Amino acid sequence: MTSAVFIREAGADASRRDRRPTPGPRDIFQRLLDNIELVIQGRTPALRKLLAALASDGHVLLEDFPGTGKTTLAKALARSIDARFKRVQFTPDLLPSDILGVSIYSQSDQSFQFHEGPVFTNILLADEINRASPRTQSALLEAMGEGQVTVDGDRRRLPELFFVIATQNPVEFRGTYPLPEAQMDRFALQLTLGYVSPEQEVGILSAHEENHPLERVVPCVSSADVLALKEAVKRVRISEELKRYVVDLAGATRQAPGIQLGASPRGSIALMKAAQALALFDGLDFVTPDKIQEMAVPALAHRLALEPQAKFSGVTAVSIVREVLKKIPVPA
Repeated sequence: MTSAVFIREAGADASRRDRRPTPGPRDIFQRLLDNIELVIQGRTPALRKLLAALASDGHVLLEDFPGTGKTTLAKALARSIDARFKRVQFTPDLLPSDILGVSIYSQSDQSFQFHEGPVFTNILLADEINRASPRTQSALLEAMGEGQVTVDGDRRRLPELFFVIATQNPVEFRGTYPLPEAQMDRFALQLTLGYVSPEQEVGILSAHEENHPLERVVPCVSSADVLALKEAVKRVRISEELKRYVVDLAGATRQAPGIQLGASPRGSIALMKAAQALALFDGLDFVTPDKIQEMAVPALAHRLALEPQAKFSGVTAVSIVREVLKKIPVPA
């Protein structure tokens, strides 16, 4: 009798656990943010943008100096989601097949069998992507743009949750290959972390005294939660006036002095979706102009190609986007 009661109570407890409310979009965002900040502290604005790219179905390029936490950030995000994670260390001798996969002939059944590469995952860390040759870099173009890869003439779909975080050192560093414009355009956002304050750096030293902070990071959301977050972002409203504002900002970069190549329509889409994600994170069901302004530089600047004379005179892509933000009137 006692065991029967115990079984019924255990079953009731399990049933109650199964009926736990599904976390809402803001809760999913906050869980991820809090989890990552166990490792990456003092970079909340950059983390907001990273999670906005994830929620808006984009990909992120982290460009910064060595040792600033780019790889650690990517690992912290991957460990925060109960999903598959793969890392590829890009080197000059890396081949496209090392990323996409390869067909190997099997003598037992006299046929070719496809062996999936690391691109068949949910979260892919492309570490130091600009150390590989342009041929290898281009292996990710189709995957990032269309969610599929073509190998030996066969198209193979990637998982519904597919997110690329690529890191790179500044191209002025030795042993790097600048990413071509087509590759840069596939990244929804380009982010930098920068150096932390002396006080924060002391905190980092303390956190590393006994073991790496990454060891404390465990999954806080599921892949289904992230997919639900993506769907919620799509439902955030954006007015026609703000859509035109986004288009005007991107269009102004194409006409700016010293520009060879301005932001593409893909950049306009990335800016709109990232602004929708930020609005959702802040508890809004509609986009406001300040969300667009917050995301304009990370969504547009890396897509610009400058004329050599403009570079020599000190003009940067970031300064051009900031100047455009000042000139284009904000919808009332």
